[in-house]
Parts: sequence; structure tokens; C-alpha cells
Amino acid sequence: MNVVASLSFTPAVGDLPFTSQQCALLTLAHELGRDKFAPRAPQWDESATFPFANYDDLRETGLLGLCIPEAHGGLGADYATYMMVAAEIGRFCGATALTWNMHICSTLWTGVLADGIAMTGAQRAEHVRRRDLHFARVVNEGAIYAQPFSEGSAAAAGRAPFGTTARKVEGGWLINGKKIFASLSGAADYYGVLCTEDKGDQHPDAHDTLYISVPATAGGFSISGDWNPLGMRGTVSRNLTFKDVFVGDDEQLMPRGIYFKGAQTWPAMFFTLSPTYLGIANAAYDFTVRYLRGEVPGEPPVKRRQYPTKQIAVAQMRIQLESMRSLFTRAIAEAKPNPSKDEKLRLYAAHYSVMEGANDIARLALRTCGGQSMMKHLPLERLYRDSRCGALMLPWTAELILDRMGRETLYEAGERDE
Repeated sequence: MNVVASLSFTPAVGDLPFTSQQCALLTLAHELGRDKFAPRAPQWDESATFPFANYDDLRETGLLGLCIPEAHGGLGADYATYMMVAAEIGRFCGATALTWNMHICSTLWTGVLADGIAMTGAQRAEHVRRRDLHFARVVNEGAIYAQPFSEGSAAAAGRAPFGTTARKVEGGWLINGKKIFASLSGAADYYGVLCTEDKGDQHPDAHDTLYISVPATAGGFSISGDWNPLGMRGTVSRNLTFKDVFVGDDEQLMPRGIYFKGAQTWPAMFFTLSPTYLGIANAAYDFTVRYLRGEVPGEPPVKRRQYPTKQIAVAQMRIQLESMRSLFTRAIAEAKPNPSKDEKLRLYAAHYSVMEGANDIARLALRTCGGQSMMKHLPLERLYRDSRCGALMLPWTAELILDRMGRETLYEAGERDE
């Protein structure tokens, strides 16, 4: 294995023993982020518009197909490699990393993760045939997939059936419902919608969750609502409405009943929002160090590193960053189907630590660098706003993670109080 010493920078995940593939992909992400994504980031934030130019670069470099197997024309990256590369991209443009996550998960869930979910022979054959179609769209056409979850109910947290429904009809499905906070709205070519199968019995069940791709051109599909949020403004997460939207059978991204089973089997599938925020934490730390050393491009070369209060704050930031990195890298190394109780609790702890820690580090960065760092021409105030969004994101908000950790620590599966 090649080690990090062969890299000219320390990646957002820290200095680990990387494979040669990981070294190459991290270098690509770092250079792309440094030279293109970071200079463009202010414009997506200011205008709350989607980073189309960044996606042109992702398409040109093959990164839209990062987790598509090499046999299908993709780069063949595994789960851990994706998480490392996503953190590096998040270091330079949070909105790009976060939306890219939605796209990549459409290929990761149907690829590497689906391979670890139990299916019948018929289900496996059906899934393999259909995912070939979706992989080909990404590789051959440069298609972008979104992954809308939220509906304003408990469904996205896994506590209720989705209100968006799909009813089986000849040759496909009729989809009805609404999604909110749908990232990539207006930018995606396909929307991987989570919905509940309508069996006509008025008893929707989360076990009947379907994962279906809706083409952006489908009749009855529409996008609405304003988008002017605090942070992550470039994600353009507007509302999606489905009114008798027909899609063919081959638009299923997973066979019937498999999504629910996958969510139980692969809890790490919901950890993929975290790398964006680990990247943001790195960016806030990096800026603070450069600022205190008088090395921020375009700013006066004034050194502020000589004050003990500044030195202590930087030490606190580094300690928290190292803790986040350690939990994060342990969690992605352990990610697998059917993890142990300790592995699952560690996964929750890693997610919470990153999502809350990113904002803690950005907060310390602002306080330490001082009033000048709040100016819009510098990135820190944007990093602070973006960092606050992570702990709010379903399906694992900070509150839900604490609830899960406490409950799953104190109760074994199936246990109830009398």
C-alpha cells in the first residue's frame, strides 16, 4: 500500500495508509477543489444557485461515476474511498460535496451496498439488470441523480411510511406526493424517490418502501418554492410534486421490499452526509491557521499568532478536529452489513461528533480570527453558516442520533419495559 507520505498535502481525513487508488482520487479531488471549486464557492452561496460548472468538472474527470464498478465504466471506488474523497471536496465547496453525495449514493446504494443485502435469486437478477441501465446513464450520458427524502413528517427519520406513494399499474408505477428540501432540484436528470407502495388497503407500511427513479422530463412532475436559506445555498433544495407521474418498471432502483431491508442491514448508508461537514471543519481550521500566520491571499500579511489566547484556541480546534477524524475513519473502516452493537453505536457517535463538531470549529475560528473574518469576501462566515446545517439533516439529525444512541444502549433488540 502507498502511504500518505506520497501526497503533497494532508487530506481532510488525516494522514492514513491509503491505497494507490485512494491517493490518486484524493489528489484529483484536492486539486479540483483548490483550483476550481473554492474560487467559485462564493458565487453559488451569494446567488443561491446550483454549481453547474463544478458538475461539468465532476463529469469530465469521471467523478460522477466514482462508485460505479470498473466493469460498468466507472472508477470502482468502495464506500470508504468515497467517504475520503467527499471530505476532500467538502473542504473546498460544501454545496458541491453535499449534492454530489446525493448523486453518488444513487450508485452506491444500488451497487456496493446492494451487494451486501440479502435477495432472492430472482430479485438479484432483476436488480442487476436494472442497475445496469442506471449505471449506463451516468457513465455514457453524464446523467445526474438526486435523492429526495424529506416530506415534513417522521418518514425520512425511518419512523413512518413515506407519504409519497407508488401504485402498480401495467408496465410501471404511478407516483403521487410531495418532497421538500430536495437538493439538486432543477439540476438532476433523475430523482431517486423514496415512496410507499400503495396496495389499495389504506394501511401504508414502511416495509413497503420503494426506491424509484423519476426522470426530470416525466409528465406530472414539477418543482416549486423559493430557496433562500441560511447555508448550503448552492444545493438548491426546493419542493418536488408528483401528480400521477408514470414511470416504467425499469426505473426501480431496488426491487420491492429491498430498501427497508437495506436500511436495517447497512446503517452506514446514512452516514454519507458526514464527510461534507468534516471537510468544512478542515476548511475552517485551515483558514484560521493561515489567517493567524498572515498568509491569506489578498489580505495584509499581518501576523496574529503571537497571542497566547490565539494559540490556545488553535490547539482546541486541532484537538477537536483530530477527535472527529479518528471517529470518522474508524467508522468508515468498520462500515459493513449487519454491524455489531458497538460498531453501530460508534457510527452514531462519529456522525454526531462530525455534524456538531464542524460548527464548533467554525465558531471557534470566527471568535479567534476576530471581526475581520466575518466579512463576505472571506470564506469563514460562509463556512460557519454551512457548518450549522449538518446537525439538522435527516434522517440522522443530532437529536435523533442522541435518541438512537441512548435507546439502543439501554435496550437490546426486542426488549420492552413492563
